[in-house]
Amino acid sequence: MNILQIFTLLGALGMFLYGMNLMSSGLQKVAGEKLRGLLSAMTSNPFKGVLTGLGITSIIQSSSATTVMVVSFVNAGLLTLTQAIGVIMGANIGTTVTAWMVSLLGFKADISILAVPLMLLGFLFSNSKKDNRKNIGELIVGFSLLFLGLSFMKDSVPDLRQTPEVLEFVTSWSSYGFGSVLLFLAFGTVLTLVLQSSSATMAITLIMLSMGWIPFTMACAMVLGENIGTTITANIAASVGNAQAKRAAMSHTIFNLFGVIWALILFNPFLNLIGYIIETLFGLPNPAKEGFSITDSASSEGTAALYGLSMLHTLFNVINTLLLVWFTKVIAKAVCKIIRAPKNQGKEIFKLKYISAGPLATPELCVEQAFEEIIHFAKISKNGAIYAKDAINASDKDQFEVLREKLVKYEEISDRIEYEIATFLNGVSAEEISENTSIKIKSMYKIIGELESLGDSGDTIGRILSRKNIHKQAFDEETIKNLNTMADAVIATYDVMISNLTAAHKGILKDITNAYNAEERLNTLRNNFRDAVIEEMDKGCNNYQTSVYYMDIMNTCERMGDYMINISQDLERGFIHK
Repeated sequence: MNILQIFTLLGALGMFLYGMNLMSSGLQKVAGEKLRGLLSAMTSNPFKGVLTGLGITSIIQSSSATTVMVVSFVNAGLLTLTQAIGVIMGANIGTTVTAWMVSLLGFKADISILAVPLMLLGFLFSNSKKDNRKNIGELIVGFSLLFLGLSFMKDSVPDLRQTPEVLEFVTSWSSYGFGSVLLFLAFGTVLTLVLQSSSATMAITLIMLSMGWIPFTMACAMVLGENIGTTITANIAASVGNAQAKRAAMSHTIFNLFGVIWALILFNPFLNLIGYIIETLFGLPNPAKEGFSITDSASSEGTAALYGLSMLHTLFNVINTLLLVWFTKVIAKAVCKIIRAPKNQGKEIFKLKYISAGPLATPELCVEQAFEEIIHFAKISKNGAIYAKDAINASDKDQFEVLREKLVKYEEISDRIEYEIATFLNGVSAEEISENTSIKIKSMYKIIGELESLGDSGDTIGRILSRKNIHKQAFDEETIKNLNTMADAVIATYDVMISNLTAAHKGILKDITNAYNAEERLNTLRNNFRDAVIEEMDKGCNNYQTSVYYMDIMNTCERMGDYMINISQDLERGFIHK
């Protein structure tokens, strides 16, 4: 095997992986919002959760994409951890579709002949002005590249039968009995970790089997190893996430490890079952029989081995799901005991709550996580407004200083959250996303900017009150009453804004009349209070300096209303389908 062959093999693997990612990305763009609705609607019990996970993963060809979406919904409170475990079980079954697709199309027929004409079709679709057709074009191109890569991998892998000494070395790995099973299981695990894709490892295993490099039993051991490897990858991704992300990844690990353990204990009977199914269902030779060998991947023996490996992958996950679906609540309790939530979780308000689960796997669905974080940001901002009202009513210096420090802290929190959400959105924008998602992201950038300005406003009120205290000025009862009325109106406007954000996230926001009414009320209050204080000043009834502080707070509250109406208008532009 020369250097050119090695680089051709690696390049073909890269083409396969890129095609898989492109196909998954195109599918997500075409069906992202519908998949989100399906997931939230069909998880009322574990069995529906399994069917949902199976269906979604079969469609988007990425179990990791489904898992990321599931973690997002758990964090949002739309799914319980128990429901999420059911979806993850279904996702494990759904991801086996890839193996069948490769076995049926990649080996049985030379689909690479059709791949190039399909790329022309994909190119034509991608030049369409309609966003949905562009996404379909991306899907077609990804599908074509996947099978072109598979074809190049098959062609660049050397035939070991022509080099007996190398074949003897590889064959020797299979001569240690059950030790060989464990050896190939470990090899499948490590290969999945290196490639970061169980689908790619499965394709390589199918090629190695079809070329006669390894016997059927060792290929089955590799598939079991791939099921372990994919859980390690998920745990690495969740290691920087919150407790819920780690629990979802841990439940995936428990599910697959349990399956691998029983499959190893019953290894020979399980393989005999697979062989019986292939023999009975497809009328092909039993690949689990002793002395079974592959002379040609296109022969009946080659077809039986490929179908047998795909059947093992599917049956393993189906049996594992049927065994464990009854114990989803037990698994949920177990992972909650293993991974406990931080004791100070409620206090760490400066930490992101929804988008801290590691690298981006599904750009289209990551937007949902970012939106959840924005709603969380809005609620934090409202807390700052409540502290500002408390500062207005503070009766002594010490009490005021405590509240003043909180307002300064909340301003810093707003800056940090805005930066982290913007950084996350930058990462999403750098990926291939649909035009509709791009419009949403632009609106979200504007919204987090307005929320940051609201955080600044709370700090501004604190500084105005601090200057008043330094100059030994005090508000009378009527002034305090008016400021409370204005502060209550600001908090009510916050409620309207958060309600609109939540409605937009659910896709049910129709108009923002409520926001215009709330903002108009703030304007009217500010104008009425301003006219009254000016009239009092003309009569010489009010202290000028105290009146200036009073009006500065009123104007700041009114500007907060402007920021909040801007947020509702950004929602109208980016999230209301007209």
